[in-house]
Amino acid sequence: MSGAPLAERARAARGTALLRGYVIVSISYLIMGAIGALVDYTTAPESALLVLRFVTAGLVLGVVFARRRPLSGVRRPGIPVRLLIMGLVDSATLLLFFVALRDTSVSIGMFLEFMAPVWVAVAAPRIFKGRTEPIVYVALGIALVGLATILWPTISGQTVKVSALGLAAGTVSGVGYAAFMMIVKDLTNRGVGAVTIVISEMSVNSVVLLPLALWQTVGAGVHLTTRDLVVGIVLGVVCTALAYTLWTEGVSRIRVQHSSILGYLEPVSAPFYALLLLGEWPGPWTLMGGALIIVAGVLVVTLGERDQPEELIPT
Repeated sequence: MSGAPLAERARAARGTALLRGYVIVSISYLIMGAIGALVDYTTAPESALLVLRFVTAGLVLGVVFARRRPLSGVRRPGIPVRLLIMGLVDSATLLLFFVALRDTSVSIGMFLEFMAPVWVAVAAPRIFKGRTEPIVYVALGIALVGLATILWPTISGQTVKVSALGLAAGTVSGVGYAAFMMIVKDLTNRGVGAVTIVISEMSVNSVVLLPLALWQTVGAGVHLTTRDLVVGIVLGVVCTALAYTLWTEGVSRIRVQHSSILGYLEPVSAPFYALLLLGEWPGPWTLMGGALIIVAGVLVVTLGERDQPEELIPT
């Protein structure tokens, strides 16, 4: 008799943790939607802004969580290598995304980058010994149509620029983004905390991207303005330290296939930040595409499998 109430309480706690994960991941993506508008608000090279935001985020998290000694567990067997691979994959993905944006139209580069949830849906079952339920593929289709709808005015209103290098870079950046999400999921499954993961990611990214940032600033004679510095710090504190930590914590609670689809909320929120910071009003295509993406997210949250395989439940 006593076992039934305990089981019910366990299921209720499990459901609460999953719901909290969906909310946390969604909030993190909505915050990260501001990145594009903030970058457009400056004149600094993107590599310099990236290094500034990553260094700022790492320092802020290191100071705020110093008493918890967030890096104390990184010496556990296998963890340092995984953290290093995670950072290198993330850095390579960012660089390839830059190449894709330079050698193809921005809309095409973005679409290829946001193919990542497709690769996650295909690869995650083989890595985490679970399965990708059919509703995920339905939501993916709706989300991709929504993203294409948002990007359509840009695609139709310009001469589409395409190159083999740009297409290859964009495709690989999408695969890299998917790999990054699954590496983070694997680290959380192994008990590595969100702050530890984010600080490690920021450290590796800063080291890898610093030469490019120096070349595009000091080497090119570019001086960062006060606005550049302020925006870089805001990006570091709000859109990176806060948003990345929330995202990593949320990913630890839900299926990686679900969290990747919720990532389409980022381009949904971006136009509203553009309105706030740049005065650019979202058009009807943006609103229609955003509505489709929201529908996709609702489908995953409400109809997706509520329970994860045991190895995916964080302890």
